[in-house]
Amino acid sequence: MGKPQNVFLVGPMGAGKSAVGRQLGRSLHLDFMDSDDEIEARTGVDISFIFEKEGEEGFRKREAKAIDDLSRRDGIVLATGGGAVVDPQNRSHLGARGFVIYLYTTVEQQLARTQKGRQRPLLENGDRKEILEALMDQRDALYREIADLVIDTDGRKVKAVANEIIERL
Repeated sequence: MGKPQNVFLVGPMGAGKSAVGRQLGRSLHLDFMDSDDEIEARTGVDISFIFEKEGEEGFRKREAKAIDDLSRRDGIVLATGGGAVVDPQNRSHLGARGFVIYLYTTVEQQLARTQKGRQRPLLENGDRKEILEALMDQRDALYREIADLVIDTDGRKVKAVANEIIERL
């Protein structure tokens, strides 16, 4: 297969979608976009603030609009938010408009990777492991439903994951 027009990365928080996406964009000479960054740029506030003021439902509406707009572009690598696949229309847009890669990672790896860095509104209230397990139970089949390729990222460096994707493309 030749270089795809668009590569869309799906998977749970902490799977490495943004980091791998940046690397892929550089390697494939495609623009890198992140749906969460796009939402923040459009609103002028961070994701946590949107969750606080509008709840998850308000955020998901903004996310659906961003994914619809971004997935219409050509020549991009798009990192989506972990919950983007919950919306059937997002799954439809992603599946129809690009090559979808599910970056799989275990809950244990997610726990380690989400300790620092980006704020994670869904992890702020309750036991983080239980929340991540519940999210994985809910979303894993949805990621797999639209994935053209599944890549395990557990214990792997960003460059190794990106190189495997490039080889398999």
